[in-house]
Amino acid sequence: MARAFYNYTITILEKVSFNPELFIKELDKSYKALLPYEQKELRIWLREFLSQKPRLIDYVKKSPVFMEQEINEAS
Repeated sequence: MARAFYNYTITILEKVSFNPELFIKELDKSYKALLPYEQKELRIWLREFLSQKPRLIDYVKKSPVFMEQEINEAS
């Protein structure tokens, strides 16, 4: 049960990735709800995911939660 919300978050983000604005909204909301160690895991997942979906990078850079340096590592 401990990983249920993290796994749910990943599922939702993958499903809404077709819409960059919705993706960012869900990403920010989910990040704030996760525990600190889950936030770290989400950052790792995001780097890998952005390497597969580079069109989202510019939108994620606008997110107040994620630092541009981290996003540049994905590209």
